[in-house]
Amino acid sequence: MSYWTSKFSLRDCYFPRFMSGPLDGVFDSSFRQLVRQFSKDNLLYTEMRHVGCIVHDETGKAAFDFLPSERPLAYQLAAHDLESLEEACERIMKAGVDTVDLNCGCPARTVVKQGAGSALMGNVPMLKKILQTLRKNISLPLTIKIRAGFKTKNAIEVAQLAQDCGLDGLAIHPRLQPQMSKGRPDYALAAEVKQAISIPVFFSGNVFTSDDAKYVYERTGVDGFLIGRGMWSQPWKLAQLEAETQGKPFYVDSRLIFSTALQHLDNMLVQYGDQGLYQFRKHLAWYIKDLPDASRLRDQAVRSESLDEVKSVLQELMEY
Repeated sequence: MSYWTSKFSLRDCYFPRFMSGPLDGVFDSSFRQLVRQFSKDNLLYTEMRHVGCIVHDETGKAAFDFLPSERPLAYQLAAHDLESLEEACERIMKAGVDTVDLNCGCPARTVVKQGAGSALMGNVPMLKKILQTLRKNISLPLTIKIRAGFKTKNAIEVAQLAQDCGLDGLAIHPRLQPQMSKGRPDYALAAEVKQAISIPVFFSGNVFTSDDAKYVYERTGVDGFLIGRGMWSQPWKLAQLEAETQGKPFYVDSRLIFSTALQHLDNMLVQYGDQGLYQFRKHLAWYIKDLPDASRLRDQAVRSESLDEVKSVLQELMEY
């Protein structure tokens, strides 16, 4: 069995090499439902939720907006101190997820300003307390997502800390916080992190094709891949990557793209009600961005405020 046909393990849970990353505002329940149609066993991540949101959401709608069919599911949380952390863990344990992940990689200014996300990599003493509290209160497989560092590189130190605190896996996006998603990822650093710890290491950043995945694996030896921007409006991407890394064809045509887009729109209408059409617009622009000679239909679909008109355009685009 080759690397690409085998699975990695988090304790006694086994998953395919490719996972959906926690792209906030994009990979919501409506999108994960689509991914699950193409990829039955891959681990999918929820959007990041701060512990404050988790404990103060009385209905659970914002904090736990997912369906059982989306499992196996990794719940990603953010924290900047110990306040509410134990209560958040209790709620997560009751929510019906398969793994839990601490976000120490988000570079967004609003998150960093709170001291959460990648800012935690610049506050290692607090990070250690958070990891210890999580490990004490989470009996599921527990992982962490990091960057190369906050302002300076300390990924190896943080990776070793995570392992020492009993975590079961780690994902690295090997760029510093100021780099956001720009510049070349530090593949050498990812390889060093892989060598420094014995728990599974996953790679995040700039993996868009099967050739990208092979390139990263050859240079890092990582155990798996979190695919974020590479699968925006491409819920079939995990299945495509699995097929192509194994030398199998995977066909994507207009009918697949726009029948999926139609279903995505319907999912969003169910999830968001009247706001579903407006929420869908950011996805629609991505579904049609590479379509040649369709500027009229593209402009018509993106600008329209009529649900029937948008659906009609998507029906027409299926024939391109």
